[in-house]
Amino acid sequence: MKKIIVTATALVATAAFALTGCSAERGGDTAGSGEEAEAGFAADSSIGVALPDKTSENWVLAGKLFTDGLEEAGFKADVQYAPASNTVAEQQNQIQAMVTNGAKVIIIGAKDGKQLATQVQAAKDAGAYVIAYDRLIENTEAVDYYVAFDNFKVGELQGQALLDGLAERAGHEAPYNIELFSGSPDDANSKVFFDGAMSVLQDKIDDGTLNVVSGQTEIAQTATEGWLPENAQNRMDTLLTSSYSGDTVVDGVLSPNDTLARAIITSVQQAGKPVPVVTGQDSEVESVKSIMEGIQYSTINKDTTLLVEQAIKMVGQLQKGDDVDVNDTESYDNGAKIVDSYLLDPIIVTKENAAEAYANVPSLLEIVESYQ
Repeated sequence: MKKIIVTATALVATAAFALTGCSAERGGDTAGSGEEAEAGFAADSSIGVALPDKTSENWVLAGKLFTDGLEEAGFKADVQYAPASNTVAEQQNQIQAMVTNGAKVIIIGAKDGKQLATQVQAAKDAGAYVIAYDRLIENTEAVDYYVAFDNFKVGELQGQALLDGLAERAGHEAPYNIELFSGSPDDANSKVFFDGAMSVLQDKIDDGTLNVVSGQTEIAQTATEGWLPENAQNRMDTLLTSSYSGDTVVDGVLSPNDTLARAIITSVQQAGKPVPVVTGQDSEVESVKSIMEGIQYSTINKDTTLLVEQAIKMVGQLQKGDDVDVNDTESYDNGAKIVDSYLLDPIIVTKENAAEAYANVPSLLEIVESYQ
């Protein structure tokens, strides 16, 4: 997956250009023999939202925000979750039902973005638009737009936070012993996060500043099936047993999200080892508390409210037949096309900047202020 890194100035310029009309309307450039999506549709149309299982606080929040926001905008909201205990088949069935029930736009947070091409094509054939939400839908030309935080930048921020935390907390000079974790292999974002982080860390591994004691540096070795915390904790248990016997300690761990970060920390604590510098993502309540207590080192603030608002804004633009705002038309190749995207900026959060980072998130700001 090609990812272009641009300067902040360029991003601002690109966004401004997008807002003045640089956008992508669905025309005759997508493959398939079905109807083209309507240029505008009824204001009270059904809008489908297919989300994965509730494995993080952000997915739970997204469902409520989509239900409330779409209904407030006058649409009929059909929000569905694919259960954690089920396979991707449940989400496939949910999307197909949304198509059958006449949804004009289907927003999809993919359970497995590699296995939804048939359903997305069915939506296109029925004249509906498809917006990939947070996770890219792969290997189909029938996905219209992608809305997400800049996930490569998330990885970059995590990699840099690991380096900063090691310099701050390790208590000794380099080399530093580290381990690497990545997300679920069925989530396209996992590779983007990992590649972003490794764009920062690989040179330090190569020059000996960082020592991956287990030798496990490939994404297939570091993956956490299903984003399940028990899988991360089990792997960390195994790593500690095999690579960190005696007085050998792990100084830092690259964790792709907060749920896994807490599981990794639990493993290390149960082994009686010092807690390493551990990164995260999603600003989950328990991890924000942990950061303020000086345990977890960092997380990423990706405000779900802003992401859902942008997706609903895109629905409104489609409903009116207006141009749809995009600010990236180069970075996200899903294997069949480069998907026009709207990317939001993630924010790194440590104990030092938490109050500033959560200034517009009252529930998290209250937690931060309770520790000050």
